Amino acid sequence: MKVGGVPYRAIFTAGDGVDVRVIDQTLLPHRFETIRLETAADAARAIRDMVVRGAPLIGATAAYGVALAMRADPSDASLQQSLALLASTRPTAVNLRWALDAAGTLLRPLPPGARADAAYDFAARLCEEDVSRNRGIGEHGLAIFQEIARSKGSGASRPINVMTHCNAGWLATVDWGTATAPVYLAHDEGVRIHVWVRETRPRFQGAGLTAWELGQHGVPHTLVSDSAAGHLLSRGKVDLVIVGTDRTTAAGDVANKVGTYPLALAARDNAVPFYVAAPSPSIDWTIEDGANIPIEERDPEEITRVWGVDEDGVERRVRVTPEGTRAANYAFDVTPRRLVTGLVTERGVCAAERGALGKLFGLS
Repeated sequence: MKVGGVPYRAIFTAGDGVDVRVIDQTLLPHRFETIRLETAADAARAIRDMVVRGAPLIGATAAYGVALAMRADPSDASLQQSLALLASTRPTAVNLRWALDAAGTLLRPLPPGARADAAYDFAARLCEEDVSRNRGIGEHGLAIFQEIARSKGSGASRPINVMTHCNAGWLATVDWGTATAPVYLAHDEGVRIHVWVRETRPRFQGAGLTAWELGQHGVPHTLVSDSAAGHLLSRGKVDLVIVGTDRTTAAGDVANKVGTYPLALAARDNAVPFYVAAPSPSIDWTIEDGANIPIEERDPEEITRVWGVDEDGVERRVRVTPEGTRAANYAFDVTPRRLVTGLVTERGVCAAERGALGKLFGLS
């Protein structure tokens, strides 16, 4: 996707192909900067501090973190240490474990001298596969959008109204995004589309990231508070909801940014389709019940303080609670499969249940 008309990916290599760079998402939307990752510790810090975020991008960053470690020291000890370090960064997104397991399986049998090149090749291949998967999700989601447009008579005077949650855009992946991929394809193909962007407390990924990237691409959108979703759904102002996922169980339960579950409840109560864009690496085939997904608890200051730019253009972090207020910061919730209209994967759209998922991926 483009930033100021210039194509970017959320993670990329420069120069000789070993210079790993990412967009610093903690600075958006007020500043656009890329930073260089030089070590596995840099990659781990970027994941933990949400310089990069979104399950697919976390997996890609972890893969490059292993490559950086192998360039510095390709020994068995270094490999094991880097895998353990990166695995400890975020507990909920299954892409992290998936990428590290695959990297470890590939690299352990190799002689140390061959590991760095193999690790870089693996990370680059993982990124290209992520882009392809997201494009596939976009194409399958586009078909849903087009069918809704036909059924509702959307045309020159009436756009399709889509509601999102958090950021499942290209900033959360290598490119295209998951939930936004069909939005971008629809927009590019001339389908009239409007996106209701939920702000997404406490870190405001909707307000700061989704609104920013939609604006860069020219997609019409309106920012609303998280608590306004029920009102909009009940007034018929939303045609469908589509969100991303950090981990989807083999039976179709969906862990995503906290606030997804009440959004799904409101959508069901108002008979609005609720779709989840689920690339295959985000599916955890080892878990059936969403209650078994570990839910990350983050720094309470993400709730008690906010960051932004004041009227003088100065970046500030300010406290919004009484001093000493205790806060609990749950980063994710689980939406049960019964509330999910369908899972949009790179292989197609299916019901949120084990049989349908297994059939789609040749596991049943």
